[in-house]
Amino acid sequence: MIDPNLYITLAAAALGAIGMVTFAGLTGWRGWLALKHQELQAGHDIASDRGPIQALPNASARIEIADLKERIRKLEAIAAGVDL
Repeated sequence: MIDPNLYITLAAAALGAIGMVTFAGLTGWRGWLALKHQELQAGHDIASDRGPIQALPNASARIEIADLKERIRKLEAIAAGVDL
């Protein structure tokens, strides 16, 4: 028969391995959260340094604004009777 101490040893080794992996994952998660916190803080500092001028809009907002401006130009052209 297989010695019962083998099962105890394997269980203890597996529990230790799970503990090490969990500890490494938790440390990485905390580091990632700290990094994101620093990025947000740096972005906030940049925006507050500009004073009343707000931070630049992101790319999707700029694309949407450009699309709206193009629609306005087309509507003005239609209102003026210009054929596009």
